[in-house]
Amino acid sequence: MEIKSYQNQAELLVKEYLLADSVIPYTSVICGICACKMVYDLTQLFSNVYIKSYPGLSKLQRTEWSNRSISTFHAIFIAIMSLYFVFWSNLYSDHEYAGPITFRSSALSTFTLGVLHHLLSVAGIANPMLTGEGQVYTFMVLISESTTPGINLRWYLDTAGMKRSRAYLINGVVMFVAWL
Repeated sequence: MEIKSYQNQAELLVKEYLLADSVIPYTSVICGICACKMVYDLTQLFSNVYIKSYPGLSKLQRTEWSNRSISTFHAIFIAIMSLYFVFWSNLYSDHEYAGPITFRSSALSTFTLGVLHHLLSVAGIANPMLTGEGQVYTFMVLISESTTPGINLRWYLDTAGMKRSRAYLINGVVMFVAWL
């Protein structure tokens, strides 16, 4: 019975506070920061156990390694969510909503925009995130994040001493095609 009570309280907290329209932008930024820290720490744990060359890297290279894992995780998340909103979500469908698509937004789309970490794009993201206007165009641009994991993988392969490997060559070809 107590577990059900805690579960109800947690659901209420999420619905009434974390996903309340007025705090979604702030909640998403905080969640993004927490996700970055979690991915950073998990990368260090995983790499120490499963990547043979990781312990031999310098402290600076290990830091770069973990930072690139955040970049890769972020890029995958943003690319998937952007593809979803632009191509599969009904949010920008002419059949579901009335009015111009530039004025459409949802709690999930606003939350997704809030987990971005690019300092220079803060102004470009803040306007559609806070006003709810032009989000479809922002997501169209953010689909380009899908190339970031390939760039980071190339760095990983180079750092791990695999620059002459087949994986490195395939990665280069896939990156070239993705950029086209």
